[in-house]
Amino acid sequence: EKKIVSDKRIRDVAVAEHVIYRDPVSKSEPVHRVGDVPSKGMKRPVIIGFGPAGMICAYKLAMAGLRPVVIERGQDVDRRMKIVDSFWNTGELDENTNVQFGEGGAGTFSDGKLSTMIHDKAGRIDEFLKILVENGADESILFNAKPHLGTDRLAVIVKNIRNKIIDLGGEVRFGCRLKEIITEKNRIRAVTIENTDQDSKESVIDTDILVLAIGHSARDTFEMLHEKGLMMEQKAFAVGVRVQHPQEMIGFSQYGKDWIRLPAADYKLTYRSERLDRGVYSFCMCPGGFVVNSSSEKGRLVVNGMSNSDRNEPTANSAIIVNVDSRDFDGTEWNAGIGFQRRLEEKAFKECNGKIPVQRYGDLAALLTQTACCKGPQIPNVKGMWDKGDMRNILPGVICDAIMEAFPDFGRKIKGFDDPETLLMGVESRTSSPVRITRNETFEAAGFKGIYPCGEGAGYAGGITSAAVDGIKVYEAILERNFLRLSIDTES
Repeated sequence: EKKIVSDKRIRDVAVAEHVIYRDPVSKSEPVHRVGDVPSKGMKRPVIIGFGPAGMICAYKLAMAGLRPVVIERGQDVDRRMKIVDSFWNTGELDENTNVQFGEGGAGTFSDGKLSTMIHDKAGRIDEFLKILVENGADESILFNAKPHLGTDRLAVIVKNIRNKIIDLGGEVRFGCRLKEIITEKNRIRAVTIENTDQDSKESVIDTDILVLAIGHSARDTFEMLHEKGLMMEQKAFAVGVRVQHPQEMIGFSQYGKDWIRLPAADYKLTYRSERLDRGVYSFCMCPGGFVVNSSSEKGRLVVNGMSNSDRNEPTANSAIIVNVDSRDFDGTEWNAGIGFQRRLEEKAFKECNGKIPVQRYGDLAALLTQTACCKGPQIPNVKGMWDKGDMRNILPGVICDAIMEAFPDFGRKIKGFDDPETLLMGVESRTSSPVRITRNETFEAAGFKGIYPCGEGAGYAGGITSAAVDGIKVYEAILERNFLRLSIDTES
């Protein structure tokens, strides 16, 4: 006997033969799992990457009884935080564990913003937020207009999610990197994993399902996948600088004299330069936070923003970025955007010998270089070492010109935004993936069976929530195509 229940998509209940598969989030029915070999000898799914997309996809697969194996090149969040803190203090970079790689992905060292611009009629955003609450997030994220978690709370939540996956029979292997995929007749058969903690010892995992939630900084993995025949294409993104202001200034501009009694104020700014044919906008605004060195490759430097849950630092920061595309890249190859990023990051590293370059807006606007900075009211509030620098030695002229054109307009919207003492830090170059791995209507990589590009790195998301939602979509596609002979009652 088969029981078919659906809410017009594969969400709460799916049915195969004599087994009911339910998403246990609803708690309304008992869970029936399939055991070690779920259906027709299907092997355990392998998920590459434990950022938001891979984490939530693995969590859903584990709740369905499929015992996924998660591969994460970085370390667990506790060890990761120690390694990253050491890098900020010494400049010694671990290329496998850093702000980009490790448990929770790049979002672990961020403001933990959960707001998103994606349209979601299917309820996957609510589903994701409920998972977070069940694993330690405050219930306020369910109703706040601009929910956020903060780096300190994210660390606890991701550990709870990992432990739940393990309790349900899954595995999370840290310090392991995807080295190779093994296919047969364009179907995934196995993966080769390199253990970066044990003298590069390798192992092979047989699998029918591979989820590539690799993040936007796994450049070596992109190269390997392209060599294996996966179709990839260039994708536009944006680059620029981090800008720092006193949080008091932002608060007074947004709220007036009552700012002190209200939550830390944020902002969203946009500008269009018709002369340069560029859009300029704020991105990843971090109220009461830090600017952090987010590098993941030696000899290259990139920055990001980070806030704790209380957002109580005296400074606010955000990225001010300009859209870039094929006209800025050197060539039309799929990886030309990666090359563009690397050149900017190499210039940023060389500008201050591996320290974060900092420059006053007034100096950049006046075309001054290497002037003494931070003798005024602002001092960089950063994680990592910094020194004075010149953004025109790092960014293309058109990007600097677009930012300079936008600043007076931003100053009219937020009083003091274009104050000469405003600090600029660079370079912000990893706003989103410069690559998209082509996938078809079943969410599989074009031309391959069982390989599922997923999340921000694959080019299908831009932030924590949209990445997690894509992880849920891939989970649903796996159940529908690879596991269940699914019938959906679209009238229920």
